[in-house]
Amino acid sequence: MVSLDGEAIAYHLGFECNGRFIWYKPTFEVALARHAPGEVLIKFLLEEASARGLLEFVFGPGEEPFKYRFSNPLECLVATILSAQCTDEKVNEVTAALFVKYRSPQDYLRVPEDELKADIKPTGFFNQKATSIRAACQRIVEVYDGEVPDTMEDLITLRGVARKTANIVMGNAYGNVQGVAVDTHVKRVSNRLRFSDHADADKIEQDLMRLLPQEKWFPFTYVLIDHGRAICVARSRHEVSVSGWSGGS
Repeated sequence: MVSLDGEAIAYHLGFECNGRFIWYKPTFEVALARHAPGEVLIKFLLEEASARGLLEFVFGPGEEPFKYRFSNPLECLVATILSAQCTDEKVNEVTAALFVKYRSPQDYLRVPEDELKADIKPTGFFNQKATSIRAACQRIVEVYDGEVPDTMEDLITLRGVARKTANIVMGNAYGNVQGVAVDTHVKRVSNRLRFSDHADADKIEQDLMRLLPQEKWFPFTYVLIDHGRAICVARSRHEVSVSGWSGGS
């Protein structure tokens, strides 16, 4: 039997269904490279799941493109700010009307702040988000001639924009991938699968960038987000012993 640590890693990779253990293939492939042969994860795969006929892979929804609807960098930036603690569906529902009313950075500054708050209220945390959007637009107008900047150094000078948001905007709006966007799902999955032992998002990003080839930085962001939403949720279903499986004999 493998160690508890190995069991935990294995369970965060997939889920049990009808007596079979289903592993999410995009994340497993990186975990396989991260945990060298002979370590607990590989031992678990070879000695337990395979031997008992309990293992299969699914490709899952990973590597999907950005899920927010936008037509320019400003809309991408605003949608990403609104996405904090909000579902993709709600962001798209709100921005469908928002992006008709607000077409430029100046538009966000012309209306009273309370009006903008009312327009984005369904996304939650609307006071903070309205302040960030208006402050970011103010700087875009004053410093960048009304254009959303296209470099990491400039984007992170905007209110409400750290490396996560900057990576999303650069990768999706400009096709310029400079790193891995680390949100709450990416952080949780990276820690549980031992891709990184850090709590700081910037340090997790650096660990992932070292682990992955550069061409995988952008798509693997969405692999980890989907994995975190569908499988390795905040209150994990998988903190149980392998010996407690219902399937196999």
